[in-house]
Amino acid sequence: MHLLKYGEDGELTIAKFNEDTIPSYAILSHRWGAEAQEVTFDDIARTIGKDKSGYEKIQFCGEQARQDGLQYFWIDTCCINKANKAEFSWAIQSMFRWYRNAARCYVYLSDVTASPQGTDEEASAPLWDSDFRKSEWFTRGWTLQELLAPGSVEFFTREWEKLGDKLSLIQQIYEITGIPRPALQGVSLSQFSINERLRWKEHRKTTCEEDGTYSLLGIFDVDLAPVYGEGAAGAFRRLMVEIEKRERCIKDIRRTCTDPRDDKKRIENTKGGLLKDSYRWILDNASFQQWHYDPQSRLLWIKGDPGKGKTMLLCGIIDELRRSIAKMDLVSYFFCQATDSRINSATAVLRGLLYLLVIQQPSLIFYVREKYDHAGKDLFEDANAWFALTEILAKMLRDPRLNATYLIIDALDECVTDLPKLLEFVAKQSSASSRVKWIVSSRNWPGIEEQLEQAGHKVRLSLELNADSVSAAVNIFIQQKVSKLAEQKKYDAPTHNAVLARLTSNANDTFLWVALVCQDLQATARRNVLKKLDLFPPGLDALYKRMMQQISESDDAELCKQMLALIALVYRPITLEELVALVKQLEDIADDTDSIREIIGLCGSFLTLRDGIVYLVHQSAKDFLLAKAAGEVLPSGTEVIHHAILVRSLQVMSKTLKRDMYGLQAFGHTAKKFKLPDPDPLASSRYSCVYWVDHLCSSDHIESLQDGGAIEVFLRNNYLYWLEALSLCKSIPKGLLSMAKLQSIVQGMGKATSFKALVQDAHRFVMYHKGAIENSPLQAYVSALLFSPTASLVRKLFQREEPEWITIQPAMSNNWSACLQTLEGHSESVSSIWDASSGTCLQTLEIMSSNVAFDSTGSHLHTDIGLVAIIASQRSDVTVNKTQQSIHLGICISSDGTWITHNAQKLLWLPSEYRPICSAASGRFIGIATGSGKIFTCCFK
Repeated sequence: MHLLKYGEDGELTIAKFNEDTIPSYAILSHRWGAEAQEVTFDDIARTIGKDKSGYEKIQFCGEQARQDGLQYFWIDTCCINKANKAEFSWAIQSMFRWYRNAARCYVYLSDVTASPQGTDEEASAPLWDSDFRKSEWFTRGWTLQELLAPGSVEFFTREWEKLGDKLSLIQQIYEITGIPRPALQGVSLSQFSINERLRWKEHRKTTCEEDGTYSLLGIFDVDLAPVYGEGAAGAFRRLMVEIEKRERCIKDIRRTCTDPRDDKKRIENTKGGLLKDSYRWILDNASFQQWHYDPQSRLLWIKGDPGKGKTMLLCGIIDELRRSIAKMDLVSYFFCQATDSRINSATAVLRGLLYLLVIQQPSLIFYVREKYDHAGKDLFEDANAWFALTEILAKMLRDPRLNATYLIIDALDECVTDLPKLLEFVAKQSSASSRVKWIVSSRNWPGIEEQLEQAGHKVRLSLELNADSVSAAVNIFIQQKVSKLAEQKKYDAPTHNAVLARLTSNANDTFLWVALVCQDLQATARRNVLKKLDLFPPGLDALYKRMMQQISESDDAELCKQMLALIALVYRPITLEELVALVKQLEDIADDTDSIREIIGLCGSFLTLRDGIVYLVHQSAKDFLLAKAAGEVLPSGTEVIHHAILVRSLQVMSKTLKRDMYGLQAFGHTAKKFKLPDPDPLASSRYSCVYWVDHLCSSDHIESLQDGGAIEVFLRNNYLYWLEALSLCKSIPKGLLSMAKLQSIVQGMGKATSFKALVQDAHRFVMYHKGAIENSPLQAYVSALLFSPTASLVRKLFQREEPEWITIQPAMSNNWSACLQTLEGHSESVSSIWDASSGTCLQTLEIMSSNVAFDSTGSHLHTDIGLVAIIASQRSDVTVNKTQQSIHLGICISSDGTWITHNAQKLLWLPSEYRPICSAASGRFIGIATGSGKIFTCCFK
């Protein structure tokens, strides 16, 4: 970046700065005059141009910058070396960022000349208002971003007199431009829809037609190299393609993770709301302030025992950061919860952090797109996702264009999968950039402390060492909870005071203890409150023991213990419908929701029910149930419970799964666009579909894996219906992993069995047809069956499901080929395919151009002509394509070559090795020639 500066001798000089060394500077926004009268980069270098009329603007900007304490300033006419094409291209792409990062932006209105003083009548508009509203500055394309990007925008007349700034003139600017006030006040532009932002540019003009689009790059946070000469339509088309690709990528990140913003709302709601007075103490804490204000202190570790309020403390910090930091700064966070497999892994943490970063600063998607454009959604969830995501996030954090960023991870101790990897990443990256600050929280675990010790520039905040502050916060929490109880239960003054005193004396600075006791008192009649107060022992473990004792004394003790055991071992919180399906004893009251809620209420305060989903109240509750209460809740061990969940899962799936569960009917109906039926046929079996293999792996599974056992029966009768259900649940990748786990188990069973052969075939089946089924659930019964080998066990078992409307089917080989899986989404050439398990090169690919021609002396030509001739003999209106054909009526190939269609309706997904380079269609017949030289025909009823 080149910046201007007036030296002590009054001479104007120009200096060049790298991205990481740019000083504070002012920036000028103005209307260009006659090009010959604008001072250029070359003029400054040669110390000429003072006689040009455009020099007056340079003097104004330099003088105003000096008055504002700034040595350097930037003006587009003379700070860009247009002779250097690379520099000019970079300047176009960086313009928005340069305006955004400027300390001051001065708008020089050459067509506003009136005095800024108001009229004698105080209520009337100032004299300059009319000229201001008519200024050409508001009609130009580039000035849109110059208005929106900077935090400070000041308007001046031609005589250098200040009219006001963007905020003081916000009403006039809104009326002139129609741009919403929040956008003018600095709210992130990504909060406004694409169409709304496009409307802001209406009626604005640029000298070069392409600049109408290039001036929008910053508005949409898109990197796009300018190509002057492509025309307005070409430039706009490229912009929209980039926006579409970015939006698709962001949606795919979201599909593979929960939204941390929703998790935060849920957690706050579950805990009764965020009480400001219970966390504000930390804002004045010396350790927190050192982290916040010292540039060298980049990692804050908040540690404390269970129930001390760490999660709510971080929720409060997130809210305070959002309120106090600059509007363009980024806050990304993640809440780990060990009881939910969707948010208890290191990879899930990175997915969540990435998602919030890219929706706040969309240009960061570039680092995701480097890999996503080749790998697609699998990038975020396959076996290598951790390695890919760490590389992506590390690059983002080193980007010099990254806004000031705060990364917050709650409950490191609840990261069940790959915690050491996550700790190593945090320790390393917390020292990587001065623009990035981290907060992490956890229990007092030595292993976490040992790994975080490797981080430089860290600050430790122990809740136990800040006992007075925590105690005061807990007391505020107690007062709030007791006041609410007193109001709801109509306590008199003695009862109110007794409850307040008892909780204050026994809380031991533990928020969770207070919350659990108040939950119990909520269900206690007012007349019994004083009698019950003495029954609440201090300390979480003691309270949990009392809760277990109460459960053991109830009439539903065994049922409650079964429910507690199940909830403690499931891999995510489950819905009421799923709970009923997995607990056999609840079958008789499946339709009695009130009774089920009552039984959940009998489980002490271990469980909480929010929006129809059952949660463990806290990780410490799970720890207690699996350790100190295991003798009561898990008398036969966890393996027995896992096996019971497996058996019930197989039963409920066998009962509910069937073909076309959602009534899609259309074979090409995409899994992304269907409307969820009400009631949902998968409501009771959704959990079982996704996690039954995980429970198998954690159970004593020998009995289930015998020939003719429950799992073999399920696969023989329901395998295709299960794959359809996984597609409807958007969980095909999880199903792929489940089948890999199942195959790994059966491979260790010794001799070959019919069950082992079935599992191996089923695994190959889902690997090969993953793309078709994931895209369109009903292709499990069409493409997946038709393009499987004739000897495939799955194909034979479900032969009844093959489409009757295809009378001539593609000829298939007897056994599976060496191809394990077809990868979709690659845009660059691939030279070899390797078997990851053996390291053996399976196939070397010949790279062919898209306009393949058949040699007149080769067999390909004879086969192709023969095929077309056969079809042509049936009908005279044969259509032959050497390129992929656009959609029309009748049987044909879709424009992208992935589908056989009929009257524009998708019928049959084509695996990549069966896609055409040449096709012929006539009536009910279609012939396809593939890049490998294979020819096949189909005939449809």
